[in-house]
Amino acid sequence: MPLTPPNPREAPTGANARGRFYNAAADLLGRPLSAGRGEKIALIDDAGSYTYAALAQRVHRCANALRGLGLQCEHRIALCLLDTVDFPTSFLGAIQAGIVPVPLNTLLTPADYAYILADSGVQAAIVSDAKLAAFQEAARLAAWRGPIIVSGPTESGLPQLAGLLESASPVAETAATRPDGVCFWLYSSGSTGKPKGAVHLQSSLMRSAELVAQGVWGLCWCDVVYSASKLFFAYGLGNSLSFPFSVGATSILHGGHATPSAVSAVLRERRPTIFCAVPTLFSSLLASGQAPKAGEHALRFCVSSGEALPAELGRVWRAWTGVDIVEGIGSTEMLHMFIANRPGAVTYGATGRPVPGYRVRLVDEGGAEMPPGEIGELQVSGPTAAAGYWNNPEKTRSTFLGQWTRTGDEFRQNDEGEFIHCGRADDMLKVGGIWVSPGEVEAALAAHEAVLEVGVVPARDESGLIKPKAFVVLKPGRAPADALARELQQFVKDRLAHYKYPRWIEFVPSLPRTATGKLQRYLLRVRGEPRGD
Repeated sequence: MPLTPPNPREAPTGANARGRFYNAAADLLGRPLSAGRGEKIALIDDAGSYTYAALAQRVHRCANALRGLGLQCEHRIALCLLDTVDFPTSFLGAIQAGIVPVPLNTLLTPADYAYILADSGVQAAIVSDAKLAAFQEAARLAAWRGPIIVSGPTESGLPQLAGLLESASPVAETAATRPDGVCFWLYSSGSTGKPKGAVHLQSSLMRSAELVAQGVWGLCWCDVVYSASKLFFAYGLGNSLSFPFSVGATSILHGGHATPSAVSAVLRERRPTIFCAVPTLFSSLLASGQAPKAGEHALRFCVSSGEALPAELGRVWRAWTGVDIVEGIGSTEMLHMFIANRPGAVTYGATGRPVPGYRVRLVDEGGAEMPPGEIGELQVSGPTAAAGYWNNPEKTRSTFLGQWTRTGDEFRQNDEGEFIHCGRADDMLKVGGIWVSPGEVEAALAAHEAVLEVGVVPARDESGLIKPKAFVVLKPGRAPADALARELQQFVKDRLAHYKYPRWIEFVPSLPRTATGKLQRYLLRVRGEPRGD
């Protein structure tokens, strides 16, 4: 059944949009439908493909199904979903009905889910069948008794999303939400502690798509986007949903783990034009030898975020594949990137320049702005900032400073106006009275041909003084050895100031990371400090 573009819709870029009716789901799907692209493929998942008209119909059915369960405007619903068509169906269906979706990391433990259930106060949940057992255990731990809808086959006796969609009307009324009304929540990855629920507004999805995807990437309707980073967190949500839908492009979803073999198969067989991932995956693809070479893919460029991209990794990827990795930095609080390199003008080793529409500044501990060349904490101001953290006024006050949002990241600006990532504010080392960036030491070590991954943290020597310590994951075929550790130390000395070299190198099989790929340095720090040099 064909659908006309949902209403009401006002572009968030419109003058004085504040106060007018605006619904993000109606806008994202209304644009390709209005452009006559209803029969164009909107997304491809592991089970098949879906046109924009078919997806819009699913979204309308979902909105009606959720209303039929008694959910009302501003109620919250947890989405513990793998990357299939059911994620955008549920996410946009909830928004269409004025219900607030709360996507959850699909790699969490039942205890983690229980914490979020208790913290968020969601009234219902949609859960992939593969995550049902863990989620039910979480519900028991949290004494949560909301209805659970299952995505996928189940013998649990719980309602299935497919059945609810089939029985619901394919045309739904669009909730009369407003640009500055609450749209969805995203929980932080918890890389520095308990996750925090960032509350995002209706206008933010389209604004980030306009500023980043269209303004920086040059995304168009003919692009095919594949994000190995999943939909449940901010980076993947933009890459796979709001960015492609905003221009009528195609999104590729893969529900399984992003292993080198699985990712390389998608790149070769599905032939995306833009591939988004984190540095760890780019490194693993190269180390496995499975990354497609030039001529074996259709990529225009790749995108990296989540942590700093080592310059050498970018150069090696370019040499192997023939395409650049466009690095940028964003955050859960700002929804997507606010500093980025530009396709065709990439500087490896630099995160990039501010995305037009955002302002950034570097400040010292007292809030004074730092001059170019000096390291300072990055603060950002822009139209996609979260309204605050749910149920956490103390963190809200310390992070959201009027129009400025603290990122917790340390940067410096070079003479060309590019921003260089120096690490997290709480990860900086002071060696001999001089600040040392762990990211700088990591980048130097990552350039060695034996190193796959590295994490650098502060440790104390026998005199109690702070020095850098490196945890190193070696490439396949390389074995840990004292001689190699000394070689790596000398390798850094030859490239950086002497005081920056790691006094200790510990070879490890893997580094602790969040589900979003971020290095958990605090877990490295608690492994104990060596004694002696």
